[in-house]
Amino acid sequence: MADVRQKERDLQREIGALVEGNLDGVEVLAVELQSPDRFTVYVDHPDGVDHGLCARVTDLLRDYLRTYTIDVSSPGIERPLRKPEHFAGVVGRRVKLRTRERKLRGEIVYADRSGVKVDETEIPYEEIVRANLIDGEV
Repeated sequence: MADVRQKERDLQREIGALVEGNLDGVEVLAVELQSPDRFTVYVDHPDGVDHGLCARVTDLLRDYLRTYTIDVSSPGIERPLRKPEHFAGVVGRRVKLRTRERKLRGEIVYADRSGVKVDETEIPYEEIVRANLIDGEV
């Protein structure tokens, strides 16, 4: 699991820099490995995400197509949360969150530079494997 998480972080860093550096206003929210040879890139844009934007992102990722099958997607209602600013933007909202040791659901009470508090549980960012919004509002 640690190798998968590290690979996702590496892909997030590489793909985020490539996409955000070439497409104005596009944010790479998350990169999730679906299998060893397939990943999904979740992107957002202030004007929304349509098929044209997904196609432009896919085109930028052509070199990765030699090794991976790539899906490019809007964040949807279960928006991925990966960066401290993502968590700070949804304080007061419900999330599902997974660490290496446990899974929890609850409300984000606060988010600062080092971690989040979900209900009564404080969690450092480096322990979070996955987190998604679950209250259905974007």
